[in-house]
Amino acid sequence: MNHDVLQTAAQSVRAHQRIRPFIYETPLIPSRAIGRQTSSTVLFKAENLQLTGSFKIRGAASKMTSLPRDQRVITASSGNHGIGAAHAASAIGQKLTVVLPEIVKAAKLDCIRSYGVNVILHGAETGLAEQHAQRLASTEKLVYVSPYNDPDIIAGQGTIALELLKQSERIDTVFVAMGGGGLISGIGSVLKSFSPHTRVVGVSAANSAALAASMNAGRVVETHHLDTLAEAVAGGLDEDSLTLGLAMAVIDEVVTCTEAEIEASMRDLLIEEHILVEGAAALALAGFRKVAANCAGQTNVVLLCGGNVDGASVLPHLLR
Repeated sequence: MNHDVLQTAAQSVRAHQRIRPFIYETPLIPSRAIGRQTSSTVLFKAENLQLTGSFKIRGAASKMTSLPRDQRVITASSGNHGIGAAHAASAIGQKLTVVLPEIVKAAKLDCIRSYGVNVILHGAETGLAEQHAQRLASTEKLVYVSPYNDPDIIAGQGTIALELLKQSERIDTVFVAMGGGGLISGIGSVLKSFSPHTRVVGVSAANSAALAASMNAGRVVETHHLDTLAEAVAGGLDEDSLTLGLAMAVIDEVVTCTEAEIEASMRDLLIEEHILVEGAAALALAGFRKVAANCAGQTNVVLLCGGNVDGASVLPHLLR
């Protein structure tokens, strides 16, 4: 067994003890219809029901509870990570600064500000905001909280797998959307350490597939990124990313899905399962749908990583 994988699993066990007061143990929900349609048992790990509507609070809480309470921290994100970090900081009592791009949507800005954290607007896009946050971290002696490239962040996301192992006696395959790799690396490390028979399938969006391309190359590579419904997992990897090696060690198969397949899965979840999720969560189901014939008769977990979607704008599109 890979030493880094075992070490990450051990860190997840410790992180789980620290973050329990600050997160919700999300349910594992049996499928209403999709399991029957695919002749298998399908279970949805409902991180869309997490306190902030996304799994991101786990990693943020893991990082912050590993630091002294008086340590000031900084991060950058206009999405689920920013909201999760702000919620965690407010609950724990950590002093947090969140750097947001100047184009951040008003609703997200208001949400992050509502937690009482310090907010800085900088740059025309998230990448510039991240660079500014990293500069401030070095000049003002702040700890930078990465959305994915940090051992404590990865360990926090791995706590999802610890819950899964308690909630289901058998799990044959787990389907997880791939972004920067923090989520699937943490989950995969725990599963390979405690349930080695469980297969870990990473699902990549064809329009933004940096981790999949980097795994194929064996090194971090840059790819062309197009708009995707799975925007929460879009973007590239840091050159020094910790997640690439872990991902290569724990992922058994990578499935790549198109925008049409992601949209179809969003619609399936809404109509067949009565669950409204964001595109990154539907991406995991799209991956399962693509290889469902190989999973017949098995117990399959589909991770619904988030549910932060504007229903008013998305519902008419899905129901057309």
